[in-house]
Amino acid sequence: DNLKLGHDFRSVEKKIKQPRIFLSLFQKGLGRMKFAQLVDIKTRAVQKFFGQMPLLKTEVSRWEKQKQTVVFLINDRERLEKVSQTLDDFEIKSIITDKNAIQVGVTQVVQGFLNEGFEIPKDKLVILTENELFSNVKKKQPRRLTMNNAERLKSYTELKKGDYVVHVNHGIGRYMGMQTLEVGGHHHDYMTILYQDDAKLFIPVSQLDKIQKYVSSESKTPRVNKLGGSEWAKTKRRVANKIEDIADELVDLYAKREAEKGYAFTPDDSYQKEFEDAFPYTETPDQLRSAKEIKQDMEKTKPMDRLLIGDVGYGKTEVALRAAFKAVQDGKQVAFLAPTTVLAQQHYETMEQRFENFPVEIGILSRFNTAKEIKETIENLETGKLDIVVGTHRLLSKDVKFADLGLLIIDEEQRFGVKHKERLKELKTSVDVLTLTATPIPRTLNMSMLGVRDLSVIETAPMNRYPIQTYVIEKNYGVIVDGIKREIERGGQVFYLHNRVDDIEKVASELESLVPEAKVAYIHGRMTETQLENILIDFIDGEYDVLVTTTIIETGVDIPNVNTLFVDNADRMGLSQLYQLRGRVGRSNRIAYAYFMYQPNKVLTEVAEKRLEAIKDFTELGSGFKIAMRDLSIRGAGNLLGKQQHGFIDSVGYDLYTQMLNDAVAKKRGKEIKVKTDAELNLDLEAYLPADYITDPKQKVEIYKRIHQFENEDQYIEVQDDLIDRFGEYPIEVHNLLEVGLLKMYADASLVDSISQNKKTIEIELSDKLNGKLD
Repeated sequence: DNLKLGHDFRSVEKKIKQPRIFLSLFQKGLGRMKFAQLVDIKTRAVQKFFGQMPLLKTEVSRWEKQKQTVVFLINDRERLEKVSQTLDDFEIKSIITDKNAIQVGVTQVVQGFLNEGFEIPKDKLVILTENELFSNVKKKQPRRLTMNNAERLKSYTELKKGDYVVHVNHGIGRYMGMQTLEVGGHHHDYMTILYQDDAKLFIPVSQLDKIQKYVSSESKTPRVNKLGGSEWAKTKRRVANKIEDIADELVDLYAKREAEKGYAFTPDDSYQKEFEDAFPYTETPDQLRSAKEIKQDMEKTKPMDRLLIGDVGYGKTEVALRAAFKAVQDGKQVAFLAPTTVLAQQHYETMEQRFENFPVEIGILSRFNTAKEIKETIENLETGKLDIVVGTHRLLSKDVKFADLGLLIIDEEQRFGVKHKERLKELKTSVDVLTLTATPIPRTLNMSMLGVRDLSVIETAPMNRYPIQTYVIEKNYGVIVDGIKREIERGGQVFYLHNRVDDIEKVASELESLVPEAKVAYIHGRMTETQLENILIDFIDGEYDVLVTTTIIETGVDIPNVNTLFVDNADRMGLSQLYQLRGRVGRSNRIAYAYFMYQPNKVLTEVAEKRLEAIKDFTELGSGFKIAMRDLSIRGAGNLLGKQQHGFIDSVGYDLYTQMLNDAVAKKRGKEIKVKTDAELNLDLEAYLPADYITDPKQKVEIYKRIHQFENEDQYIEVQDDLIDRFGEYPIEVHNLLEVGLLKMYADASLVDSISQNKKTIEIELSDKLNGKLD
């Protein structure tokens, strides 16, 4: 009992006599520890060039002008000459030197190894590694093509050490990591969960599906349960009773949807194909899948209610226009609702171009139109002369009547007010509805996860997109000046986000004096809409180089020429908001930069630090929802279906809550729940993921989870391919693990309780659930 693992940090710290250095990325308090000195080394992350040598050349000549020492660190002696030659081919002057004889103010190639480069502005030093020079854009493996869309969303909550988790039978504890233990001569991976009074529970990974990450409604710290106590069972019963009522509400909602009769559109014909073939770009697989799902919905008599989630600039509009064309072909009208005038205008222009060679009449209703134009548009809508109308909430006014509305497309629904939503409900009753969004707010996400709305997901980026280079830094005028100049030199524009209206004008004039060659304008929410729109339209037309703005820019304006973004006081913003803002840049085939800045010497709160870390983590393309899911776990699940449920979500955690709710709904709808067992397999073989094959515990959990969720052979093959693709050829233990996963899938479906091996005998025990089903 007296076995002590580890030591108390403070008592050890007091006994150490040597000088010590503590390293930390952000300045933060370390309890009452006294430091003799705080040294703040200002470093900057360097950008990635993705092998674009002309871009590298521009940067190197900029560094040379500033008399910087530039070092290209190359891992291999053989590659030194090669890299030097490549630089030479692109007229980037460099010399080969030794790492002990680095020359100041010169561009040089040196043998050495670092994972990634950095910049120390004070010493005028830039270090670049091959990672920055030549790393490829990570092609994101389309995640599990065989999953349904709601599962896709769930697969984004990753487990980290220290997270709270919910075990279906034992309640809430803390996940303390994964370890490999040898039991009965075989290795197995176990997850350790800590309960009250330091009681530890070791759970074999074969029971992974009984564990979920704990997500509360307001990111509350949960009460950890006692192992073996009865309180968890009581909690679950209490929640189950409440869930019954909520399930009734949901079932009514379903029944209403199912019973409604709408218009069933005719299947695609050759003209639809001609329209789709006229799209000048290659569609991504997700775009094609989403378009297919939407068109199939339209062909049913039940009115469509589908949510299309996709990152900014991922081609949601094209998918929506294909649906619009389908509607117009059947003689129906389409209404396209956008949250802002500028966005409505941009959608209108996109449609004008896209429908140019097709007999489709398009109108627009917004404040850019004169009273006469508006009157004419409204008349043409009523008489049926117009096929498609795009507009702001002006479309929802009582005087707008349609001859025969068949499809309603709503862009960023969460931006509309309560009154508008009520009017939308009236419009929605029997028409097909498609809602587009980039970061779904948790509530809409959840309605989709529960299947109240159907869901389509676009998570692959179009070709030739680069991840946005994201930096989280202390506010630093040197970086700001460099960033603005670099963008202007390549003919681009800059957003500078400052979220305080009171001194926004001052910030704009500061920028003007820092970069005199830049033309700076500013906008904020207290301006009249006309002022706002005029400045935005001028900015789109290239009249200004820098636009200082409040978060008003957060949604929807599409300006591909803006590829640098600065955000002041980023630590004060929510994650979805930061993500939406970052989505304003990187919408063309140029590399874009986003700088999230916080005040110098500010000690960040833990939540702010987590948010900024998350936004840096998710620099890959297509992380829109990862962000929404991560936000769900940092901020909490919020008002999913109304306030009254918070307490219940908090007591069992969000995942278990939705699972219980799903089961209750399925039961009430008379859906036959597939009878399955949870077979236990005890076989005499090594079947696990060795640490020398996959080192990262998070990735281990993900792979184990996928193996235990096999639903068909396609998923088994997909995991095989994925493993080889990501980690290389796998050893026999992993091969066994995959086979055992497949065997378990068949055993569960065949209602087997257990399969166990005793030397050369295999025993199979069948479940009571069979009830005479055996022929």
